[in-house]
Amino acid sequence: MPDSAIAVKGLVKKYGNFTAVDKVSFNVGEGEIFGLLGPNGAGKTTTISVLSTIISLTSGSAAVFGNDVDRNRDAVRSMIGMVFQDPSLDDELTGRENLDLHARFYGVKGEEKKRAIGEVLKLVELGAYADKQVRSYSGGMKRRLEIARGFIHKPRLLFLDEPTIGLDPQTRRKIWDYIKMLNERERLTIIITTHYMEEADELCDRIGIIDHGKIIALNTPEKLKDSLGGDVIRIGTPAPGKLASILKKRKFGMRVKEYGGDAVEITVRDGSALLPRIIALAEKGKIDVEYSTIKRPTLEDVFISLTGKAIREEEGDANTAMMRRFMGRR
Repeated sequence: MPDSAIAVKGLVKKYGNFTAVDKVSFNVGEGEIFGLLGPNGAGKTTTISVLSTIISLTSGSAAVFGNDVDRNRDAVRSMIGMVFQDPSLDDELTGRENLDLHARFYGVKGEEKKRAIGEVLKLVELGAYADKQVRSYSGGMKRRLEIARGFIHKPRLLFLDEPTIGLDPQTRRKIWDYIKMLNERERLTIIITTHYMEEADELCDRIGIIDHGKIIALNTPEKLKDSLGGDVIRIGTPAPGKLASILKKRKFGMRVKEYGGDAVEITVRDGSALLPRIIALAEKGKIDVEYSTIKRPTLEDVFISLTGKAIREEEGDANTAMMRRFMGRR
């Protein structure tokens, strides 16, 4: 792994008797894009809040480029950038004025500030719109400006909280291109949270899945998908419990579970060869088959397998609001 950008060991954060983060440990290499995924209340926002010095940890340790997040807060804050899930631009200002204001918060002045604003506007292709009020921008343009703003002071670590939420697929892919460009050109370390599994698969070098305050899986996207053990077959049927019971008695070396109340999901190697046999077993058991699908496991499948639920879009929580207020005071 490259030099360590983030080192977290035994991190615990408690709110009274409630443990939001429970002995979490992970490292992020310099120049890595690391995804932190989890359902609502899993602990991901709390973890990011600790790493960005918004809140203090209860026990354990966390460091950003060797700087302890509790003891060296100013040093940590000087090297991080934030792009929040909820819009935080000033619509009354122009794009250039938004960038100018943020640069001042970070002590970027004079010719250095002018040069930095020009560079990030060029990077996100907003130069032609720089002197227009942000209220006239499209959603994608606003998101690009927020990424530019988060990078204006040339941080070494950038936090992206749901960077493409609410955007159309074409604009989302454009944002992906900007994120990749920043990462590759600047060797920028990026921590990303997202509810789009395709986004995590496309962007992340490694992914940590957190649930109930614990990291329950951490690996590359490919290895996480491989951990399910093969193809995913889904059989739609009005009798999922009966079909699952029949399949579990067969020694196909597969994982069987009911899915959504009207289907059975089977994970098995060489699914195309076994599907006809599964259909035949259903027919023999006088079980109606309404449909059948077969596909390679996705990160969504991994997430469901590990957490028992599908990841979903969520509203920004109190910690996100805290981070936004904090950065506004910088």
